[in-house]
Amino acid sequence: MSTRSTPVAIQTAVPVPTPLKASATALSSSSDHTSSSDSIQQAQKIRKDKPRSSVDVDRSASPGRLKTMRNSYRVLKNLTPKQMDDFMNSYVIYGLDWEDEAQMIATLGPDYPTAVHDCLVSYYSVLNHLCALGEVEKMYIPPVMNTHAGILDNQLLYEEFVAREIELKSGDHVLDLGCGRGRVAAHISKYTGAHVTGLNLDADQLASARTFAAKRKLPLEFIQQDFNVLPLKLETESFDAFYQIQALSLCKDLPATFREIYRVLKPGAKLSLLDWVSLPAYDPGNSEHAELMSRIKPLIGAVGTPTVDKFHAALKEAGFRVLKSDNASIDGLQAPLIERADGYFRRLQSLILALVKLRVFPPHFKTLMLRLTQDGQAFVQADRMRLITTSYHILAEKPRS
Repeated sequence: MSTRSTPVAIQTAVPVPTPLKASATALSSSSDHTSSSDSIQQAQKIRKDKPRSSVDVDRSASPGRLKTMRNSYRVLKNLTPKQMDDFMNSYVIYGLDWEDEAQMIATLGPDYPTAVHDCLVSYYSVLNHLCALGEVEKMYIPPVMNTHAGILDNQLLYEEFVAREIELKSGDHVLDLGCGRGRVAAHISKYTGAHVTGLNLDADQLASARTFAAKRKLPLEFIQQDFNVLPLKLETESFDAFYQIQALSLCKDLPATFREIYRVLKPGAKLSLLDWVSLPAYDPGNSEHAELMSRIKPLIGAVGTPTVDKFHAALKEAGFRVLKSDNASIDGLQAPLIERADGYFRRLQSLILALVKLRVFPPHFKTLMLRLTQDGQAFVQADRMRLITTSYHILAEKPRS
């Protein structure tokens, strides 16, 4: 997310107290829409019937969970009071929406884009470590690609599906928007041999991404940039493909962002999106729906509330041709995986609160865990009511002429 920054080495992690180690082990549409994404459904049909032990994914670029948890624990333990205040205050942006500029200005001031940027930096510098305490270090709940698999394997299955659908091959250059810690980029590069360039606004996540890639000698490059600050500092027609996973919920201007992506892609390049949308059943005038939405946006980190139609219109305006458009989850529901993540973090919360009470962990861990686990059930409820999803998938293409 494009000021190029130099690699920053992560400090060596110190051992985590035994209780945390033990817990880790124990808890271990419109008229232009195409019909369904046939390739997603075909892959899901095959995978749905496979037993857990036969899930076939490449785990060689996956991080070691205990080491990752120890490092994140160390960072969280040493948060300063200012970092804690900035993190908690950053949630103000999730009660807003890019489309309501008057409310943005009233809450954040005339220079609200800069205020949102600053909030996001404060938010992700802490949240990425909180997520790394569990199965969502990649900071996304994946589509349910296989009902017998857990969160990590469903992430890997989806990422391999993306690599195939955008037709990546060894030596190709692909752009990853909102790359986080670079774990998706690492897996896709290992799986295909492609060179991945990741953009992200958080220096802490990028430091982790660079160290992770360097140790594995993967052809990855990471650039620090807020993708709401355009133009992107990338060369025209320099990428063979593009993907993003649940990053555009933070996008201020979808048409402008897609025009930039169109510019940097080569003719014939394919674009894969997985993101948050409100679905046709969502009624903002319904008080129950509106309350669920207000609880979910802070949980998933969404400033905007796009619809499928808005994605399609923005892609077409930029010049893309939509090839496929559908919910990537089996039966259109992410709830089984959302519930799994929510249950894990609630169990972890119980352990951490006990350790705070015993003064093994510092008091601010209680604040962090209570914030992290707030409103997970609202997410499950809205998903089951088919009001929203974070697993909507679109495949598009830049025409060759």
